Formats: sequence, structure tokens, C-alpha cells
Amino acid sequence: MQSSVMDQEDLLSFHSLHIPEEAILDLTHLGLDTETVDNNLEALGNDGRCLRTRVVELHHNRLSSFPRSLGTFLNLHTLDLSNNGMRSLSDDILRISGLKVLLVRGNLLEDDSLPKDMSALSSLEVLNISGNQFVTLPSQVLDLSSLRGLYVGGNRLEDVPKDIGRLAKLEALYLGGNAIQEIPAEVGKLQNLQSLVLSKNKLVTLPSSLSCLRKLRSLAIHDNQLTTLPPSIVRLENLIELSLRGNPLVVRFIRDMTYDPPSLQELAARCVKINKLPFSKEDLPGNIYSYLNSAQRCVNPKCKGVYFDTRVEHIKFVDFCGKYRIPLLQYLCSSKCSSQLSCGGASESETSEDESSGIDLSRLRRVLLG
Repeated sequence: MQSSVMDQEDLLSFHSLHIPEEAILDLTHLGLDTETVDNNLEALGNDGRCLRTRVVELHHNRLSSFPRSLGTFLNLHTLDLSNNGMRSLSDDILRISGLKVLLVRGNLLEDDSLPKDMSALSSLEVLNISGNQFVTLPSQVLDLSSLRGLYVGGNRLEDVPKDIGRLAKLEALYLGGNAIQEIPAEVGKLQNLQSLVLSKNKLVTLPSSLSCLRKLRSLAIHDNQLTTLPPSIVRLENLIELSLRGNPLVVRFIRDMTYDPPSLQELAARCVKINKLPFSKEDLPGNIYSYLNSAQRCVNPKCKGVYFDTRVEHIKFVDFCGKYRIPLLQYLCSSKCSSQLSCGGASESETSEDESSGIDLSRLRRVLLG
């Protein structure tokens, strides 16, 4: 089954775009270098056509840098410079302040290849810098507050900046084909996100904050190193496509537990919470008061226990679509609870107390495993 997620990379590129043919300048596949393009565009500027042009397509040429004459095309909506040999975008691009779509995928751009300040491009809605050589996501990209689509696939990214949450209008985020090891919890701030592609990275875990992405419809996490998913993922009630193939959770289910004996402080704190002993700020040092309030309830529906720092990792298998068993990571207060669950003390499909309660899993219509 072929995932439609992979076909969404340019979903927003010409969204709601109705431009007459005479306003489109197509100079693709002509083998043009930067100097030749500059000479030709300057000639167009002399007859005023540069102000009437809304789309310039210069992909698949031999550009090594940004043609300066493009800065005279002040009314551009879309600029496609993909698949050239460009190593930098000069400040000349900042003159096109009304630009909505910028496609520069398949070039040689690096971390310092973009203008230092891109805030002049405040109208930019789609930025595609996939297939370049970025090791980090340039901080100036996070100043593009109107972005709805950001595509950074096929680079060398090792992490995602915590400030990613500043892109509040983002609807599509493509980070596939990098070397990312961790996704920050701040991704949960992207409340308008509908498509998230994290495939072909080095992810071992996912943040529970993904459950905050209430509008998310497509999640691609295939070809990573995931062994479990956060239980909160079942809260994504609008999710209709989940791509999981190529992860250990699909080819090898892990049931190992890790458990260290609780400290005396934790044992005492558990007694206080389980027996509902009253306590207040006036009676206790501040750190002890905060510690007691940090208790987490055991997810075993037949256990009334709590835990603080010491817990047992338990893998619960949840049915998706009545066909696939997906391992979700849960935490129990002790190994005894794990034994009860494993020996039938609570059914694997028990949802009365856990985080999947009330969620109609049939909403997830496509789980892509291959």
C-alpha cells in the first residue's frame, strides 16, 4: 500500500492559486547559469513585465547563486529555484516581500546559506528546503510567522529546535530523511498541524505532547528505531493515516521490564498518598511538599497505587482497526502489577481506566505497515 503522506510535500505550493498563464515565466530545463538568467531578466524588467509576473520557474538549471535581477520582480507569488547548484540565497530575495511560496529543494544550501534576517518575507506561507545540506534548522526560518508548510526533508538535521512551536500557523511539517534522534515536546504547540512526517530518522521515542495535535490527520514515523508509542497517541481522534513500517515495534515486540527498588523517601511518600494522609505547605519543607504532589497513578485499573521516581515499564498492545497490535508504553507502580496484567489480572483490551478510554480507534482507518 502506498502512503499518500509522501505525496503531500507540495500540497500547499499552489493552494488556492489562480494565476493567468501570461503571468507565469517558465525557464526550466534550459541549462541556464546565473549570469545568463540575470541578463534575460533585466531585459524583461525594462519593458515592465517583471511587475506583471506572479510565478517564476527556474528549476533544473545551473544556477550557483540567487540571480540579483529577481529582486525586481516585486509582485512574485511563487518562486521555484529547485534542482540547481545554488550554495546561497542573497539578501536580494528580501525585496520580494509579498512572496508566498519559495521552493529551493535539491540544491547545495547549508546552515549559513540563508539571509541572516528573513523577517521581511512575512507573507511567506510555503518554504521547501528539502534535499540540501542543512545540519540544523536555521533560526531565521522560525521568524516566518505566516508559514503553513515547511519541508526540510533529506538534509542532515540532527535535532529540531524547541522554538519550532513559534510557527503557530503550520499545517504541514516534513522532516523525513534526516538524522533526528529526538523530537522536542514543543512540537505539541503546533495546534494547526495536519500532516507530520518524521520518517527515516533515528527516533527511539516520541513525545507524549503529540496528543495535543488535535487537527493531525497524517503521521509518518516509518523507518525509525521506535519500540513503543506513547499511549496518548490514541487521543488523536482526527488521525486517519499512521505509517509505522520499518520500526522494531512492528518487526519485534519488546516486553522487557526495568525496575529499581524504590528509595525510602518514595516508600514513605507512597504510604502518605495511598492512605490519604493530610499534609500542607505549613507542615512540610517545600521540596517534600512538591515531591508528594508529583505522584503518578498506576495505570493498572485494579491497583490503587502511585509512583514517583521508581516505576515499571509495561508494554500494552492495543488493537488498531481490529487487525494490528500496536505496543504502547505504560508505567506501573511495581513488578507485582505487571505480573497481574500478564497473568490475566486485567485484560489487554481493558480501557476503563487507561488513556485510550472513550476513543473510537476505528477512526484510524489506515495503519501502514508495508
